[in-house]
Amino acid sequence: MTAPDFMVENYMVLKAFHVIAVISWMAVLLYLPRLFVYHSQEEKGSATSQTFKIMQNRLMRMIGMPAMMATWVFGALMIWADTSLFSQGWFHVKLTAVILMTGIHHVFLKWHKAFLNDANTKSPKFFKIVNEIPTVLMIIIVFMVIVKPF
Repeated sequence: MTAPDFMVENYMVLKAFHVIAVISWMAVLLYLPRLFVYHSQEEKGSATSQTFKIMQNRLMRMIGMPAMMATWVFGALMIWADTSLFSQGWFHVKLTAVILMTGIHHVFLKWHKAFLNDANTKSPKFFKIVNEIPTVLMIIIVFMVIVKPF
């Protein structure tokens, strides 16, 4: 099924909304693990721990989930408007990295729920290391989209 003319004609608008959603999503994926680092250093049940729970919850619910969904929706609409993307090797690498980014988002969500239940068992050092995963995936994605090496 081909995309409606409207979508093809407004491809750059779709792309702009896609990029805005990606930037918002990345902000969450880069900031949330830092909150985990600080939260994991606090005593469970303390006032500071409760504050981190509120911050993490608002970040995930108000920005993280909507931004991730918007990224996927606008990305899917772009693919529908230009199915030739599937014939380009760089796109497969980018899409794989986005799938992995979605996976790490859901892992972060699981850890967030553990913090909400005062059940975190991971160290600040662990979260500092994990914080690099979205960065590496972002570098791969941006390199593929801009350079299109193959």
